[in-house]
Amino acid sequence: MEDLADERADAVDTPAGQPLIEDIRLLGRLLGDVIREQEGDQAYGLVEQVRQLAVAFRRDDDTRADQALKSLLQSQSGLMLVCVVRAFTYFSLLANLAEDRHYIRRRLARERAGDVQEGSIEAMMARLRGAGIAAERIADTLRDAHVSPVLTAHPTEVQRKSILDAQRAIAQLLAERDDIRARGTGGTGDAVQARELDANSAQLRGRIIQLWTTRLLRMSRLTVADEIENALSYYQTTFLREIPRLYASLERELPGLPVAGFLRMGQWIGGDRDGNPNVSADTLAHALKRQSEIALRHYLAEVHQLGGELSMSDYLVDVSPGLKALADRSPDHSAHRRDEPYRRALSGVYARLASTLQALSGAEAAPHPVAPQPPYARAEDFLEDLAIVERSLASHHAEALGAQRLRPLMRAAGVFGFHLATVDLRQSSDKHEAVVAELLAAARVHADYGGLDEQARIALLLAQLDDPRSLRVPGVEYSELARGELAIFETARQMRQRYGGQAIRHYIISHTETVSDLLEVLLLQKEAGLLRGLLREDARAELIVVPLFETIEDLRNATDIMRGFYALPGVFELVCRSGAEQDIMLGYSDSNKDGGIFTSNWELYRAEIALAALFDELAARAPIKLRMFHGRGGTVGRGGGPAYQAILAQPPGTVRGQLRLTEQGEVIASKYTNPDIGRRNLETLVAATLESTLLRTQQQAPDAFLDAAAALSAASMRAYRALVYETPGFREYFFGSTPIREIAELNIGSRPASRSGGQRIEDLRAIPWGFSWGQCRLTLPGWYGFGSAVQAYAGGADGAWELLRDMYRQWPFFRTLLSNLDMVLAKSDLALAARYAELVDDAALRDRVFPAIEAEWHRTAQALSRITGAAQRLAGNPVLARSISHRFPYLDPLHHVQVELMQRYREGRGDAVVKTGIHISINGIAAGLRNSG
Repeated sequence: MEDLADERADAVDTPAGQPLIEDIRLLGRLLGDVIREQEGDQAYGLVEQVRQLAVAFRRDDDTRADQALKSLLQSQSGLMLVCVVRAFTYFSLLANLAEDRHYIRRRLARERAGDVQEGSIEAMMARLRGAGIAAERIADTLRDAHVSPVLTAHPTEVQRKSILDAQRAIAQLLAERDDIRARGTGGTGDAVQARELDANSAQLRGRIIQLWTTRLLRMSRLTVADEIENALSYYQTTFLREIPRLYASLERELPGLPVAGFLRMGQWIGGDRDGNPNVSADTLAHALKRQSEIALRHYLAEVHQLGGELSMSDYLVDVSPGLKALADRSPDHSAHRRDEPYRRALSGVYARLASTLQALSGAEAAPHPVAPQPPYARAEDFLEDLAIVERSLASHHAEALGAQRLRPLMRAAGVFGFHLATVDLRQSSDKHEAVVAELLAAARVHADYGGLDEQARIALLLAQLDDPRSLRVPGVEYSELARGELAIFETARQMRQRYGGQAIRHYIISHTETVSDLLEVLLLQKEAGLLRGLLREDARAELIVVPLFETIEDLRNATDIMRGFYALPGVFELVCRSGAEQDIMLGYSDSNKDGGIFTSNWELYRAEIALAALFDELAARAPIKLRMFHGRGGTVGRGGGPAYQAILAQPPGTVRGQLRLTEQGEVIASKYTNPDIGRRNLETLVAATLESTLLRTQQQAPDAFLDAAAALSAASMRAYRALVYETPGFREYFFGSTPIREIAELNIGSRPASRSGGQRIEDLRAIPWGFSWGQCRLTLPGWYGFGSAVQAYAGGADGAWELLRDMYRQWPFFRTLLSNLDMVLAKSDLALAARYAELVDDAALRDRVFPAIEAEWHRTAQALSRITGAAQRLAGNPVLARSISHRFPYLDPLHHVQVELMQRYREGRGDAVVKTGIHISINGIAAGLRNSG
């Protein structure tokens, strides 16, 4: 793999890029050595042959290389092709690690030179100060703010935890290599450095051997419990330590002012039941038990370390009365620590935490406490004990002793509590309707709830919400669906009592289409004791009812639905008493699959403006915090793209310090596997939220811009739907030309790829839909329809083109959307996509559909160039352009081998080895694209 590493390195051949070149060459050489040792010279030679022919195919459009590559692959056994796939997959993983390390390296260099980076806390504060915004106002905004990235289970997640752990170890070794390089040399120092680098290389080699000999694929389908463990690994490596560091950065920028706990983590895994029959009340309880265990073990480890560090003797310092009382309550009566009040106090804290761990998770602390103590009832009680220690240190001028561990621990306890992350509940509205109908029929309230019109449903539900009696009838044998759904609500009540109110706070209703969809969830809350009354003066709901507006039609109806909901008697008052918060989730995935990229973004934009205006009207009665929850995926076709720019491009006045957004699949691994990069990504969320809230640099777009966007949206949606939903045979083309069938069979998630098990485009989940297009490098959901829309709108009219250019220069929404389209087109590859099209059995269908897609690609590329003035893709993002130019050559071989293996498999010539090769290739391509899900 050394030749490939050299080729990749050429693209960054600058003095600043030299360390990256060295890392890539080293990792490529080590991987090549491992392949030779483990598989032999023949296997290594085949890898090189495939690489060279794939490069000729890409660079020279060489038809002879194309045919030679096909012949070479067709002549190989399945085992040899799997070896090729593994080689390029592992090089993809290793190269990503080298790029991540280089990103951190360059950022540190810029910061040391005084060049703060856009999206950082420092750059944000400089912008706010430059705009004359006082520190006190920033602190006040943070007090009312709420920023929450929400990790979700991903039907196309392809990384095993074992592989992630090995990658983390390699990333750490690359960081240590930087430290060795940074040490001064000269004289004997050169020899010492050389020995240290050799030792580091030997450790890297060992980890690469570990990777090569570790199974990439799972032997069985991923369970919900597996997904929970995968997500928790990011808390252990990144969130528990990096979020306190982010808060410390804010505290440094706001000296003397309190920084409220506004940044919280959210989680869907264990509570998201929409289309996933494997999520139940048991998985919800298990998720929170494991989350609690992770948080408490972190606290235990930090308290144990803190006890070792705070060794002060009361013969030498005077401690506070509170600290003395805390020490006196400790079960630690060792004569060796009689004069060490901090250690005795922290021994008592440790013992109480150990009992809390046992009570909440059933796990045992290691090391064991000196003696049992009562558990903490609340995380706030633990935090107060830590505050006693902090105040005592301040009383004898020893605050510095708490800066490294105590302060981060206190911040962690305030952010993560005993629950770690807020678990959202989610289910589809039709399931709620079925359960409510069954309850009403069994209670003889109404025999056919499903047959009622909307107004009759609302009247019936309001009456039941105000009736203190339960609908459940003792002795009735309810359906499995009803028992399961009611168990979720009951478990939610128990989990909130056990782990605290923030453990479960949101209930998301997929496919919200009517006001009754919201009332049904309120009624189910009432059945479980989570809601008291509706018209009572003390009426409260413990869970925020969160509508999810997904399709184009849903987004267009969103404001009318929320207006109707808040117009109902008692609803406004109920929400105010329950915390005065209203989350509304906006679905990027299904709206895109429904209407295409431009229409999806435009309808989301319009919905946000209308919803914000509605809640401004409601504020005349009392303020309710409106929080947009953005259901973003990894790909641009599912709302992906740089989060910082996306938040700043939100309609003016819609952020208001409130933001939740989903993080999924490969994006989670890409953003949060490395702790330093993880903190950077969290910083961008915070910075963009505050800048969007406080700077208000964005004015309402002119009517001419809005009218043009509406016209583009209508034309784009027509073009998109004409292809996807109106072209005869398009479904067959999609299933033939992409690996969707193979993806559906992968052991890569606990959730089925289709909601109904059918093969209609409408039934497919948006994630495997977008993932499949990424695998064949068409990335169709991220751009299709825009070229036709611009052609229909502007044609040859110079005035229209000038207006589009003005929109690009002046309107953040339009500029960000076009930037994302630019990125998607740069990641697409028509030549590779044509190879996948050859998999479609019906030649006439293939010859009809692929040219139509190809023509639209060229229309879109030409429209982008004419509007932006950039002839080449990613002209405004040279860093990404360089990354793609040297990352994709090693992806190409994976595509070529994948096509060959899929051909064999579909022709019935595929055994278990062939299937394994297909699955690994899917893994490698996803890893190389980095935002494919």
